[in-house]
Amino acid sequence: MIDHPLPDSDAWIAFLAQADLPVLRHSVNELERLRENADNTNGRVLAGAILHDPLLTLRVLAYIETHRRQRQLTDITTIDRALMMIGITPFFRDFQNLPVAEDQLKAHPQALLGLLKAITRARQASHWARDWAVMRRDADVDEITLATLLHDVAEMLMWLFAPKLALQVRNAQLAHPHQRSAVLQEETYGVPLHRLKLALTEAWRLPALLAQLLDHRQAENPRVRNVKLAVDLARHSADGWNDPALPDDFKGIRDLLHINQETLVRRLEVDDATAQRLLALVEPD
Repeated sequence: MIDHPLPDSDAWIAFLAQADLPVLRHSVNELERLRENADNTNGRVLAGAILHDPLLTLRVLAYIETHRRQRQLTDITTIDRALMMIGITPFFRDFQNLPVAEDQLKAHPQALLGLLKAITRARQASHWARDWAVMRRDADVDEITLATLLHDVAEMLMWLFAPKLALQVRNAQLAHPHQRSAVLQEETYGVPLHRLKLALTEAWRLPALLAQLLDHRQAENPRVRNVKLAVDLARHSADGWNDPALPDDFKGIRDLLHINQETLVRRLEVDDATAQRLLALVEPD
């Protein structure tokens, strides 16, 4: 555990890139259940279990890169393709006795709560991003889903390995809601998480396509906007549908998908009362 900021971003990257990344207890239990019936477990079912946990997803991608065959020229950009390359039996052999996030944060219950909230947001964002990618007829919906799931991985790593600092950032965000998060992150960690995330994708040798989808500086790319808008909406709606940033989120989504507010709200799958409130946020297109 890191209690004080490291001297620079290179030090953070050196530490986090070699850290033994834990996964959720639910993932460990689910993998064990599937392992007991490995002969009848297919890649689709196993991929679903992996994609429920951004931390396990990241471990699988990092594993792929460290076991890349010399003749393998194309990047693996989805979990389904990763499992095809690894194989079901080798996967179960190499993904045993994984460290557990809940155990690592046993002495830091508030940090564990922060981690679980970040993971819940990531799942919701990836669900929306996938739906919107289908609407856009994206060339590869699974890539969009995966990139969105991993978008906030730097925040998750801070909850796991620097819980006291992560709590400081969260408290500063609550105390100064109009201050940019990147500024508060740099004041506490010494580096904004967006910059750290992109540097880690290089350290882990993650596919260049995923790194591109995680880079907001390439916002002219509709695929990048698809990811970012889903992440923003999940963050701004995490504690209810009252965040003042929501109208801007909705406008960006409507522009991306070329739909009106009624269609957008219907696809969010919210209850009727919430739907009526969200419809009233803007005039129908």
